[in-house]
Amino acid sequence: MNFRLICVFTLACAFVCTPNSPHASADEWTIPVAGNAFRTAPEPGGRGLRRDGNLSLRTSNETYSVFFRVSDEAKLNLAFEGRSGESAGTIEIQVADQTFACDVPADTSDSISIGEVSVPAGYVKVDLSLKSDSSPIEIKQLIVNSDSSDLQVDYVKTNDGNMFYWGRRGPSVHLAYRIPREVDLTYAYSEIIVPVGQDPIGTYFMANGFGEGYFGMQVNSETERRVLFSIWSPYRTDDPNEIPEEDRVRTLAKGKDVIAKDFGNEGSGGQSFFRYPWEAGRTYRFLTEVKPDGKGNTRYTSWFGDKEKDEWLLVASFQRPKTDKHLTGFHSFLENFSPTQGHLQRSAQYANQWVCDTDGNWHEITRAKFTGDNTARGRHRLDYAGGSEDTHFFLQNCGFFSETVQLDQTFQRTSTTESQPEIDWKQLPR
Repeated sequence: MNFRLICVFTLACAFVCTPNSPHASADEWTIPVAGNAFRTAPEPGGRGLRRDGNLSLRTSNETYSVFFRVSDEAKLNLAFEGRSGESAGTIEIQVADQTFACDVPADTSDSISIGEVSVPAGYVKVDLSLKSDSSPIEIKQLIVNSDSSDLQVDYVKTNDGNMFYWGRRGPSVHLAYRIPREVDLTYAYSEIIVPVGQDPIGTYFMANGFGEGYFGMQVNSETERRVLFSIWSPYRTDDPNEIPEEDRVRTLAKGKDVIAKDFGNEGSGGQSFFRYPWEAGRTYRFLTEVKPDGKGNTRYTSWFGDKEKDEWLLVASFQRPKTDKHLTGFHSFLENFSPTQGHLQRSAQYANQWVCDTDGNWHEITRAKFTGDNTARGRHRLDYAGGSEDTHFFLQNCGFFSETVQLDQTFQRTSTTESQPEIDWKQLPR
């Protein structure tokens, strides 16, 4: 290809690119923007991603970024498939410290060559923005070519299984705690610290998960944060209206200002939450009781509090029918539930895990297995990590960081026996 150098007073190189056939190369990857692009400026969100999966650039004030991951350092030839409207437009592209200006002729459907870039192993970020005074431009996919042998490129490839949605949400990661098997367990206790700056909108920091539900804290908007506790019905459906009366999860009690109702879409059952302005950098504690009633039902109750304030707030107590069991499957997870926020990193420290048996004896949990969801296991997204650091475990996801931790490893944290929970059971609100 021939490029015309443009003088710019930056460290980046700027090139003009024109419609052209892609370079012939050993491998080519087409990266759909529908599952791999995010608005990164001025803030997450925007309406650029259309229902048909194309990206519509209509203003120079917005930047959308496409992400993909390369297995090794490589030279890449980039292009995109796009079109302008009735008049030609110009798109500015930044990648690997280089800047390109690409003219898109009116009504063209050809691929537009961008240029060649050298990138290190890991995630590559391609920024797309409309040049000032340009006509709108619509982009369908990014095209990546390389002669590098054995190069692997990972991204969200198709929308099979609604993967564009799940891929933009990013990978969810979990800690499955190793609990004693020889005793019946009634209580699960754990703590979470979210580092400052690691709490973007859309994050669910789930602390106490178990066989029939989950309990943790969320970031719901710029002004709202919640503590959420849910129990699944034994009747499997995504529509709570389909649950027979005898299979419904019933609310037995709830705390002050707690909202309790049915939920659906990811299984169905009973859900409770209250708004609470929890803060990054502070330690919050979670306590869950699982107690069979001897009549074929099990009662689940959860409490939450700021550890420094020594508070315990009742969230809710639910009765799950057709269930006669103690605490099983103690785990934690980290997920993003907002697809527009999937390019933002989040992480948390999961600490001081304990379980209490039916005789009142506490057992410390110091080992956990690190796992991921289908988005991670299918290599749709590889920006996930987990493990242990000193006295806590940690989970991290999204943000397109390049260092991935292998799934299915077991990690061990340092014991915190001096921090065994001291709970006045009679004073717990019920």
